[in-house]
Amino acid sequence: MARRLRIQFPGAIYHVINRGNYRRDVFETAGAAKAFEATLDEACQGFRWRLHGYVIMRNHFHLALETIEPNLVEGMHWLQSTFATRFNRLRSERGHLFQGRYQSLLVENASALAKLVNYIHLNPVRAHIVPAAQVAMFRWSSLARFLKRDRSPCLVAAEWLGSLGWDDSASGWASYVADLIELAGEPERQQEEGWSEMSRGWAIGTNGWRKVIAKEHVQVEINRGFDAAEIGELKTARWERVLDATLLGLGKSITDAANDGKCIEWKLAAAAVLRREARVPHVWIAQKLNMGSPHSLRSYLSRRTSRINQQTSA
Repeated sequence: MARRLRIQFPGAIYHVINRGNYRRDVFETAGAAKAFEATLDEACQGFRWRLHGYVIMRNHFHLALETIEPNLVEGMHWLQSTFATRFNRLRSERGHLFQGRYQSLLVENASALAKLVNYIHLNPVRAHIVPAAQVAMFRWSSLARFLKRDRSPCLVAAEWLGSLGWDDSASGWASYVADLIELAGEPERQQEEGWSEMSRGWAIGTNGWRKVIAKEHVQVEINRGFDAAEIGELKTARWERVLDATLLGLGKSITDAANDGKCIEWKLAAAAVLRREARVPHVWIAQKLNMGSPHSLRSYLSRRTSRINQQTSA
């Protein structure tokens, strides 16, 4: 299978995740966590990354980072291989340290980034390592460094912190931590912030933004080995974009689709466009446009094609 081509462009923001090989506790000692933190700082400086947040757990890490240049692949290769070499040398070990390829989800903007950073900072609380009230005490997290002003020039917070309504000051951070502690005990708010999607799929953001990214990258990415779930998300985003454009051209909406008849002409016209321009599956069209079963939709479209052909030849 072809190796996946990462979506890269200047200014891209990512949620990057990887685990120890066989879920090994790579960072079980303070020395290992500190060494990874130092290597991460080196990577950020060397590749001009802006690091918005991170957490280092016993067997995995989360990064929220922004690439000024399209160099995520190059930088992550350096980060992981350099740390693995140092780790193995100190322990006289050999072999892969991390579990396969890292996962990288694109992040839309500062608002989505703020929710992601919340999710990352509360990772030790979700893992029951520290109680919510002591989240700021977890040592291997960007939150601890933000509060201690122990930062490399690459560790930044102004944009995402500002989107939450606070500035990068002592009072701003106090407000942020208080809000983070509250968030830890509010499952409904966590759901609203999209926590269930933070480590799944290929992107974190609105549907409209996903459609734009899918339009620009879907064919390249599918041809270079995205896994089945991510291919499905990219394809669906593209289908949604084509559907939106088709409905707009017909002067219709999804509400019209829910209320109008199953085989009304405008729906048949829309379905024909979706099949012709994007090869959208009958099952997806039937569900979106409320046109009954996929079998019924095929019959509707076949009869419509026959009718048009007869009218054309008459």
